[in-house]
Amino acid sequence: MTHEADSAPAHDPSDAQAHDHSEFWEESLDSDWTERGVGYQALGLAFNSWMYRVREEIFLRTAGRAGVGRGTRILDVGSGTGLYVRWWSRMHPAEVTGSDLTASAVRNLREHFPGHRFEQLDITRGTGPFEPGSFDVVSCMDVLFHITDDAAYRAALRNIATLLKPGGTFVLTENFVHRTAGSGVSSGGQNGAEAAGTPSGTGDTTEPGAAHERRAHQTNRSLEWIEGALAEAGLRLEHRSPHMVLMNAQVDSPWLWRKLWGGALRAATLTEFTGELAGRALFPLERRLARTLRESPTVELAFARKE
Repeated sequence: MTHEADSAPAHDPSDAQAHDHSEFWEESLDSDWTERGVGYQALGLAFNSWMYRVREEIFLRTAGRAGVGRGTRILDVGSGTGLYVRWWSRMHPAEVTGSDLTASAVRNLREHFPGHRFEQLDITRGTGPFEPGSFDVVSCMDVLFHITDDAAYRAALRNIATLLKPGGTFVLTENFVHRTAGSGVSSGGQNGAEAAGTPSGTGDTTEPGAAHERRAHQTNRSLEWIEGALAEAGLRLEHRSPHMVLMNAQVDSPWLWRKLWGGALRAATLTEFTGELAGRALFPLERRLARTLRESPTVELAFARKE
């Protein structure tokens, strides 16, 4: 892996945390390089496959906001199984380059997408082999809420801004929690890897507007905090809309609904057979809700412009 170290002290306590995250994702993607490996793991492959069908439709319908044309150069950060590399490619840009934190993902991506370039990159630590201002679009999908350290999160946004050309577009997914510190944020939400049952972590939730919910491999942050962090990096949030509504953990909902719906999803997906039935049943409703609602209780697709 090629790193360009940022200005953190040599013994930054986040180093051990970053190492732990790398090991976690290395093991996860090495053992399960499927939609389940990068999705809501506890709900199984069949349900996750239906979930990603919805996400594909929403992404392809909405990503036109990025202004992709024949000359557009795109970098996908945290490519995982390559879904977004494939979806970006359908828009026929000049180039789609991928990257991932883990060696196993990069190895699989290079094997399955031989026509694309893939590099191992920890976006919290630098820009790797990429030159500043190299890309018209940078995407970072279902990655940022897995950066649990706030300083590392801000560093990732700075590095993404560095890679973008002036006026370039940053495409991201985030939970954009609307609660703020002191409004009863105490129960840890689940999303993505957190569905695997990782233990709760600790963190300071007293920062105004933070609304941080921390777990071992995920932190859910408030809209206010994320928008501020983007602005600090020179990125202006221009649009956000639902990327999912019911087919994922309800991290931005009242505690009781989160628990009830989360339990219902897990009960409905105890086997791959029931997961297939549940995904097939929810699919048309999820599509409709994602098209019509302006806010989502879970992951949203967002666009920010480099100023």
